Amino acid sequence: MNTGVKITAFAAALAATFGTAYGVGKGVGPVEEPKRTEHAGHAAREPQERPGHEGHGEESAAAASSLPGGLQISQDGYTLALDTPTPARGKSTLKFSIRDASGEKVTAFATEHGKELHFIVASRDLTTFRHLHPVRAADGTWSVDADLPEAGGYKAFADFRPAAPGAKGVTLGADLSVPGAYAPKPLPAAAPTSTVDGYQVRLGGVLDPGEPGELKLTVTKAGKPVTDLEPYLGAYGHLVALREGDLAYLHVHPNEGGPGPDVSFTATAPSAGTYRLFLDFQHQGKVRTASFTVTAGANGKAPAPAATEAGEAGHDAGAHAHG
Repeated sequence: MNTGVKITAFAAALAATFGTAYGVGKGVGPVEEPKRTEHAGHAAREPQERPGHEGHGEESAAAASSLPGGLQISQDGYTLALDTPTPARGKSTLKFSIRDASGEKVTAFATEHGKELHFIVASRDLTTFRHLHPVRAADGTWSVDADLPEAGGYKAFADFRPAAPGAKGVTLGADLSVPGAYAPKPLPAAAPTSTVDGYQVRLGGVLDPGEPGELKLTVTKAGKPVTDLEPYLGAYGHLVALREGDLAYLHVHPNEGGPGPDVSFTATAPSAGTYRLFLDFQHQGKVRTASFTVTAGANGKAPAPAATEAGEAGHDAGAHAHG
């Protein structure tokens, strides 16, 4: 598939669930006027009505299917099983598997954007973010090296689509705990510009509760637009949004566009609230992550322009397979 054309949703079910959750309201974007789009892309379907008197089992299933991605450890007959739920602080190896309804390890996955499974780890305070690409052993055990710099709570997300006929994409979430004294950091203040490794990424557009909206990210370096972004896993950019508190998860890919400086996404927030956005982009052979704090459904003014360091949000050396 050409990278210049619109890339399909990382997981179709993820796109369905993220926009179908809680209330629908008008959001105020971080910097610029909203730019609407007819097609939700990776955004959501309209909320489904809950069944009336069709039994508690069907009602529970319907409620579960309406949740945003990553809030459940088990969904659609699949479970994220962590072999290393309490990794050591610093560098360690994480191991896990995906289990089917019978408890067996799943060994057949569909390839999505060059990988069978994408693995995200984020700290509960949303100041550490890792986009990892684990390796699967023949028995279905996945492993990947990660650097978790602080003690405390983390959440791991497994984003995949089983190879079974008719299977849809699933995003499962499970808790990790790094032993030690926990000192959560405050969420970085909202600002339209993020600086990482000498690159400036400016965020424009809106993140609306229940409504698809365009997010446009513009990459520059030393004041000049970067017009030769490189494909990374078949795309010029990957965007993950996590909701503060429960870490509800959304993974989207770009709309139509070329290799910079603008990368455009369509996204829908499941509810009003504060979100942390993480943009992965590749230039000159290295993947970098720019991070932003955004409020959906706010009535206040957009944040004033200010540069902020990306902090711990980023990519560990060796954690990504490039090329």
